[in-house]
Amino acid sequence: MEVLKFKTNIKCGSCISTVTPFLNEAVGEGRWQVDVQTPDKVLTVEASNISIVKQAIEKAGYKAEPLN
Repeated sequence: MEVLKFKTNIKCGSCISTVTPFLNEAVGEGRWQVDVQTPDKVLTVEASNISIVKQAIEKAGYKAEPLN
């Protein structure tokens, strides 16, 4: 497992509530967080597959671009 970072358009707590079930299913509960205070709204995830994370975010209606 590695730590992956993504630039997202997740802006607030309501947005986080929307993506929570998708990310929990894709990578597991407690294995991700979104820093909505940063300009890039950085999503940090413990996962081994970038595409699984991107698919989960897109399924929830948001965008995610890898930063690392």
